[in-house]
Amino acid sequence: MNSLFFGLITLAILALVGFVGYTLLELRKTIGSLKQFIETTQATLKPTTDELQDTLKSVRKITDDIGAVTTDVRLLSGSIRQIGQSVQQISEVVSTVATTSATQASGLRAGVRAGIEYFIKNIFAKSR
Repeated sequence: MNSLFFGLITLAILALVGFVGYTLLELRKTIGSLKQFIETTQATLKPTTDELQDTLKSVRKITDDIGAVTTDVRLLSGSIRQIGQSVQQISEVVSTVATTSATQASGLRAGVRAGIEYFIKNIFAKSR
């Protein structure tokens, strides 16, 4: 009975060793595949990260350029606002000058007419 018992234990140990050996071989293949996957991933990840950094630099440059353009547009709109205010002031001054000049010209015309009429009346009055 002892020999049968030792035979079964030996058979069980051999089955266990075979199973563990097969499991270790499969584990070794899996580890090899995992190493290959990691190497491939690292090889493709490096150019991808470099490209991402270049893209981020480009985006940063574009953002800075947009900021500069926005500042320029603000300055331009401020200048246009000032020009509009200056044109309005000039228009008011020209309107005032035109009104004043028209009034003065009208007064001058009336004065010259009155002076000529007085001169003509005096010339005709002396000749009679």
